[in-house]
Amino acid sequence: MAELNQDSGKGDKGGKVRSKKNGGKVDLTAMVDLAFLLITFFMLTTSLNKPQAMDVAMPDKNKIDQNDNLEIADTRSITLLLGSDNKISWYYGQLAKPIYAPATVEYGKEGIRQVLLKMQKEVPARSQGKDLIVVIRPSEKSVQRNLVDILDEMKIVDVKRYMISKINDDEIEVLKSEGLYND
Repeated sequence: MAELNQDSGKGDKGGKVRSKKNGGKVDLTAMVDLAFLLITFFMLTTSLNKPQAMDVAMPDKNKIDQNDNLEIADTRSITLLLGSDNKISWYYGQLAKPIYAPATVEYGKEGIRQVLLKMQKEVPARSQGKDLIVVIRPSEKSVQRNLVDILDEMKIVDVKRYMISKINDDEIEVLKSEGLYND
């Protein structure tokens, strides 16, 4: 049983000898029980923060067939090249003969988001109502945060079709020419 003893705090200073009176006892058992009940209640009723995760469809772990290439119309796809210094180079169509030549933008609502919104309106008009396909190609000089930011932009703008792909040598040259392949 838990109890609280109260001491008068007077020492022996001589004089009359008085009989020592015991102070009142307070039983703390009920308070401890109540504290444990409250702790248990709040632990069971509190919702914990769930980790935020984004679903990304990954390819099968089977061997890759080098001859298996997906052909998409030039008028449906834009390619985003993730470079250094938190900048993106993008082009519309094929790199050899682009519909829009490579241009550099930054992340955020005034940068890549405006490009994606513009292309979401323009692509269905050029491709008989078919939706936009975004090809994301991170370079070795980009950081993981850039990839997460661009995937967030895909969710914000509501791009239905996008893929992450390896960057090729011609696209690295584009990044170098625009100063986005720095250490």
